[in-house]
Amino acid sequence: MPDPRTEAVRLLTKFEKDASYSAIALSEALKNIDFADSRDVSFAVSLVYGVLEHKITLDYNISLYLTSSVKKLKPVVLNCLRIGAYQLLYLDKVPQSAAVNESVRIVKKLGFSFASGLVNAVLRKIASSGLILPDDSNQEEYLSVRFSVDLSIARMLIRDYGFEKAQNILDVFSGRRPIYIRHNTLRCTGEQLKASLEADGVSFKETELEGCISISDTGDISRLSAYKNGYFHVQDMASQICCKLLGAKGGERIIDCCAAPGGKSFTVAQYMENCGSLISCDMYEHKISLINSGAKRLGITVIDAVCSDAVRLNTLYSEADRVLCDVPCSGIGVMGRKPEIRYKNEADFSSLPEIQKNILYSCSEMVRKGGVLIYSTCTLNKKENEEICEGFLRDHPDFYISDDADYKSLTDRFITFLPDKNGSDGFFIAKFIRGSV
Repeated sequence: MPDPRTEAVRLLTKFEKDASYSAIALSEALKNIDFADSRDVSFAVSLVYGVLEHKITLDYNISLYLTSSVKKLKPVVLNCLRIGAYQLLYLDKVPQSAAVNESVRIVKKLGFSFASGLVNAVLRKIASSGLILPDDSNQEEYLSVRFSVDLSIARMLIRDYGFEKAQNILDVFSGRRPIYIRHNTLRCTGEQLKASLEADGVSFKETELEGCISISDTGDISRLSAYKNGYFHVQDMASQICCKLLGAKGGERIIDCCAAPGGKSFTVAQYMENCGSLISCDMYEHKISLINSGAKRLGITVIDAVCSDAVRLNTLYSEADRVLCDVPCSGIGVMGRKPEIRYKNEADFSSLPEIQKNILYSCSEMVRKGGVLIYSTCTLNKKENEEICEGFLRDHPDFYISDDADYKSLTDRFITFLPDKNGSDGFFIAKFIRGSV
């Protein structure tokens, strides 16, 4: 019978070998493992996520008791050390003896008995010493190790927000992230949604944003009656605010330029009361199917999902009342939900600003005079946010920053949602109006 610790080591080693990871890949892999019960599944998931979220911190502590670099260890051996160290440093309910002895057992079971003495010795030293961090005299290294992020990401956040703010942001990303859903006004009333959630044992809390609800104790969300009935879709609060600021109305012509998997389009369609023309675009055909299936579940008929590169949309459409450019980005703002982003190097994102600029500049041509253009990202990198928008305004004198009441109540220029402020993901919004002359 498979045991969760062994399977966690195997999965971590596979993800490392393939140089890829996603929540979907983990979910699919777990389906093929015949665990004894759901508790084993939960424990395996917690170990995999835990190691992925704390990998740099774990490796730093492991390295303190090695005579050579952790990079010289066999992947299986290193992952046995990681899951052992994770249990010792982060899981209070796991006995230290179990964390150590089980890691030794696994390294033998998987064919690396020669390393059993090393695993035993290193983990016993970690159990004795506890969590060790570098001092903060080197701010970048300290944040990188404490919060397990690539050194260049720590450097970028310090550059853009200062050390204290960067520390606050990363601290929030290290905790459990809230789940927000959007009430589908086309399918049910708010009372019907809450009654359905309550019947399925889901805890929920309304937020200050109308229609936005925080939920917990969900289990598999797709099993919920409210989900099956199309009463809601999952969408972060900041993303919902972005849709509200677009100001969509029934009967308008609206274009969502980088729409997949469709969350913003679904919310915009509800503001439109499912009336008008909403063109939702993505450059990948398989992602178009995600938009269509989501719209069907929610009872939305106003969406026309189109496969197209966003920079070429201006050859297909014009005179839109509102255009939403939620562009591809580095995703720093959703790092708390996607641990793989922690280990990206800022150099990996160097080509993004040019792509983002091209999408924004091209899609702006589709906005009618007096129309609305929103640029948004789920990153906190100012090179992808403020710098893009300032350049856009310099190059497009016919656009100006929106002065409508909802937008101005949040900012004088651009909006950056920081996760330590309102609990949302990190998110950036700029709202422009095309002049009428």
